[in-house]
Amino acid sequence: MTLAPETTTLKVQLRVDDAADDWFTVCDISALMPGRGVAALLPDGRQVALFQDRAGRLYAIDNRDPFSGAAVLSRGLIGSHQGRPFVASPLLKQRFELESGRCLDDDAVTVATYEVRTS
Repeated sequence: MTLAPETTTLKVQLRVDDAADDWFTVCDISALMPGRGVAALLPDGRQVALFQDRAGRLYAIDNRDPFSGAAVLSRGLIGSHQGRPFVASPLLKQRFELESGRCLDDDAVTVATYEVRTS
């Protein structure tokens, strides 16, 4: 028996405008690996960091680290704090919740989050 490699046509999409029902296709779901981030460029030039956790949930936040100004959050380490997933910046190690964008190390700082879906 020969097994064919698994293929998918699922696309990862982001809502880029909260006021409208505008969804932007970012990549195939196969481009995401659980526990690792991927950076993508939005039509307006912003960068987004996409993550898939080990349970298959998808998250998208701004890729720009507000402390250093560098577009590096997609390269950060994934973890959880009190059951909430976060990414730690690879530069200065501040942690940002993936659901809310809130910085766990400085309540005055947040990063943008994006609604994510597959289609």
